[in-house]
Amino acid sequence: DGMNVLFIVVDDLRPVLGCYGDKLVKSPNIDQLASQSMVFSNAYAQQAVCAPSRVSFLTGRRPDTTRLYDFYSYWRLHAGNYSTMPQYFKENGYVTLSVGKVFHPGVSSNYSDDYPYSWSIPPFHPSAEKHENDKTCRGKDGKLYANLVCPVNVTEMPGGTLPDIQSTEEAIRLLNIMKTSRQKFFLAVGYHKPHIPLRYPQEFLKLYPLENITLAPDPWVPKKLPSVAYNPWMDIRQRDDVEALNVSFPYGPLPDDFQRQIRQSYYAAVSYLDVQVGLLLNALDHVGLSNNTMVVFTADHGWSLGEHGEWAKYSNFDVATRVPLMFYVPGMTTSPVSQGARLFPYLDPFSHVGGSAPQGQSKRVVELVSLFPTLADLAGLQVPPACPERSFGVELCTEGTSIVRYFNVSKGKVQEGREGCEDTGRCFYEEPAAFSQYPRPADTPQWNSDKPRLKDIRVMGYSMRTSDYRYTLWVHFDPNNFTANFEDVHAGELYLMENDPNQDYNIYNSTSHGWFFKKL
Repeated sequence: DGMNVLFIVVDDLRPVLGCYGDKLVKSPNIDQLASQSMVFSNAYAQQAVCAPSRVSFLTGRRPDTTRLYDFYSYWRLHAGNYSTMPQYFKENGYVTLSVGKVFHPGVSSNYSDDYPYSWSIPPFHPSAEKHENDKTCRGKDGKLYANLVCPVNVTEMPGGTLPDIQSTEEAIRLLNIMKTSRQKFFLAVGYHKPHIPLRYPQEFLKLYPLENITLAPDPWVPKKLPSVAYNPWMDIRQRDDVEALNVSFPYGPLPDDFQRQIRQSYYAAVSYLDVQVGLLLNALDHVGLSNNTMVVFTADHGWSLGEHGEWAKYSNFDVATRVPLMFYVPGMTTSPVSQGARLFPYLDPFSHVGGSAPQGQSKRVVELVSLFPTLADLAGLQVPPACPERSFGVELCTEGTSIVRYFNVSKGKVQEGREGCEDTGRCFYEEPAAFSQYPRPADTPQWNSDKPRLKDIRVMGYSMRTSDYRYTLWVHFDPNNFTANFEDVHAGELYLMENDPNQDYNIYNSTSHGWFFKKL
């Protein structure tokens, strides 16, 4: 009779979670989910910006196949009529439901979140969403501003609520309906926070006293970082509180105390998100569906918190591309769960102490483009075939691969990044790699470097991450025919993870690595 799917996708969440080893954050509910889940600690998005990443993992195709690198085209018209993951579940008898930010709204999902192709009923958007960028942040002078750092009194907000609170309420309402309807469902819930503005209920600040907040371990722009790789965080500069600091463009650092405030508010927003996830999972228990519903938890990409002198996403570094990824599959990641068992009691981050280890953990490098085949596989549906080299005319295929083969890890064990093997040559080629990419309008940072429109793209940074290194080439790109010229390399980056985990020391120009590049 098949398993239901609860698919939770969070906006701009890097893995600052207890279950990923973060010592500062309070995320008891997500950690509790991890304790029943297979957790992937090396999962990467295919482009570190909302619309391209979401269209990529929802179609199972890479950005070069969706041809979406910005926000301004709808893949079905612009690239090919690709089936989406929810569409595939819908065609296989599931009721598919969308709450909050799942597809990126606007032209990139046809102003309809791809309804009716992907969803059985029109997607729900919280009414408070339209106030996200209003002046709702009270300054020291008592006036209202559109700030980046924006703890609020929820009762003073328009409608007395916030978007993620409304999304949780709607998702719970739908779970109650689905419980009585007895139909298989695929419920996608998209949370907004910790996307900017960092607007969340002010009480969450109490969890993070400012004196406990450090700067990033590497808050400077690395000496050997190619200028094309740098993202100048324009969206942050435009917020009232940041604008008032008059920071020089593009490399001028934010004042230390303000950096700590941003980091503090990002963490506070994560704990606010954790409460929403906790309430949602508690409701799944409450309606008696946690024994036949798999839960998938991930994000569209990460977010820099001052590392490399950068903020926001828009880059190829791990801080921007790495995401949390976990799968709770009843009877697979946990022993069979009896009906009515309480797996996910709500945990209050203000009083709950102590973390819980993931059920199983894999360090295998995996990609979000693999979500579609993996969910199909877990649900017992036929896994979509692998795409041919050029797949613009193929409606159903995937450029990812099912990662269910990595799930058989015994409790508490960590699966290493690669299997041991004598023949290093063969191993090298079979080692999993995650590919990400980011477009730039020019070789030096300018006002549109973070989010160039398609017609303005001149350089594409293709990046490859294995368990041992991150290798990035910035090459000439022609937006008229969507071609990258790897003979025309503008810059390169190579970071060896073992001695440079934060990716601060670019050794691309060290000639001794010639043999290495040949392999790549």
